[in-house]
Amino acid sequence: MTFNEELKALTQLREAQRGQWDNIDAASAARMRVQNRFHTGLDIARYTAAIMREDMAAYDADTANYTQSLGCWHGFIGQQKLISIKKHFGSTRRRYLYLSGWMVAALRSEFGPLPDQSMHEKTSVPALIEELYTFLRQADTWELNHLFRALDEAKAAGDDSKIKDITAQIDNHETHVVPIIADIDAGFGNAEATYLLAKKMIEAGACCIQLENQVSDEKQCGHQDGKVTVPHEDFIAKINAVRYAFLELGVDDGVIVARTDSLGAGLTQKIAVTQEPGDLGDQYNSFLDGDEISSAEDINNGDVVIKQNGKLVKVKRLASGLYQFKQGTGEDRVILDCITSLQNGADLLWIETEKPHVGQIASMVNRIREAVPNAKLVYNNSPSFNWTLNFRQQVFDAWQAEGKDVSQYERADLMNARYDETELGQLADEWTRNFQRDSSREAGIFHHLITLPTYHTAALSTDNLAKGYFGDEGMLAYVAGVQRREIREGIATVKHQDMAGSNIGDDHKEFFHGDAALKAGGKDNTMNQFG
Repeated sequence: MTFNEELKALTQLREAQRGQWDNIDAASAARMRVQNRFHTGLDIARYTAAIMREDMAAYDADTANYTQSLGCWHGFIGQQKLISIKKHFGSTRRRYLYLSGWMVAALRSEFGPLPDQSMHEKTSVPALIEELYTFLRQADTWELNHLFRALDEAKAAGDDSKIKDITAQIDNHETHVVPIIADIDAGFGNAEATYLLAKKMIEAGACCIQLENQVSDEKQCGHQDGKVTVPHEDFIAKINAVRYAFLELGVDDGVIVARTDSLGAGLTQKIAVTQEPGDLGDQYNSFLDGDEISSAEDINNGDVVIKQNGKLVKVKRLASGLYQFKQGTGEDRVILDCITSLQNGADLLWIETEKPHVGQIASMVNRIREAVPNAKLVYNNSPSFNWTLNFRQQVFDAWQAEGKDVSQYERADLMNARYDETELGQLADEWTRNFQRDSSREAGIFHHLITLPTYHTAALSTDNLAKGYFGDEGMLAYVAGVQRREIREGIATVKHQDMAGSNIGDDHKEFFHGDAALKAGGKDNTMNQFG
């Protein structure tokens, strides 16, 4: 509803109370309604799920319509990201938030900093989703509050043209609330545990849940060693659990991202159940490493024997009880994982790779699309990659294959700053700049995310400030490096009282107390120094 429609409805409601609500100003109540568009997390989940589905269809029509996100570990960081996007680009279209399990573990656990191994409290995941949306909704209220204040000034000045313009801005306001792709890790337990946690995440506002095919009690970061996958039947059960959670809560178009870690995982916790040759369990077991045996005498105490491709094979089992996959089978296992997930309820794929290489990703996606033509990826533009070195080496290898002289470059040392201004260094930067566009066009990537960029930006900016402030620069380090830049670059946080809600609170006090309101934003508020 528009502001005037809300005003009309609330005026009628107030009048129907026969004087009981005479202290209530219908315009103020209408303003509060407009400034609080979403009442529950489920309202947000349903709204953002529709956005994601529209964006997925737009990508299928034109791969230039890929989407992006940055991982945010606090509501304020997510809020400032979306405020920045609106300021610089005028719209939040195709820009999301990513909730990283890595950053929850490292920054939000009551145990303190933890590695990305599902040891943190699982309740901290839905708590962060709720926090992110609380801050995004507050950004709506903050932005609209400024518009309503401007509207009041225009009315006081009798400026009809300005009144019309501001009213249109209010009625057409674009919310800061965008989809969150939320990391549920490996589900934090069995399928029932996955379902219960998924419900909490959806109730907090998540329209999209990312689930990985690792063993939940052995889960590792996708860029660490020691990853252990589960048979497909176990993973499908958890996909089903997430879908049931979406359906129970009425988010019928909720999105499930099925992540496979098989490219870098060499182990499995158990042998898959198989009923007949060639079924899904048999295909999974066909990748297990082992030694062919010819008689019972070849079997020792504790050995496990399976039938593999018509032969008896003693499976290689580690001291940990885990089973080992054959070397070089990672990509084939990825393909089987992805096709199986899409055919059993997943909407999007996530293939965890060891480097950002368009050709590598495309080779896998093309194989998947032979079975599922509209398969598309969520891709981790990971800070775990050395992007500079990777792309310089890719350029080096391409030039070498073309027969170009690369003798002035040392491949293993290409990270060296002396290569920054060289032809190779500049071309590598261009490849990096175009990576998202190129891979979305050539490798089926619908969504690009950086999992933990704000972890790194917080550390870098804090280091820069600490180096100067505690050194010779003193207060100038803050003034020149932070505040002056905030003022000149139009960063809203320079008026931190306003950003935290001081003006919103003042307006509410006036609604509640009228002329008796004791407000904080008067002439002696030092925030006025910033204009």
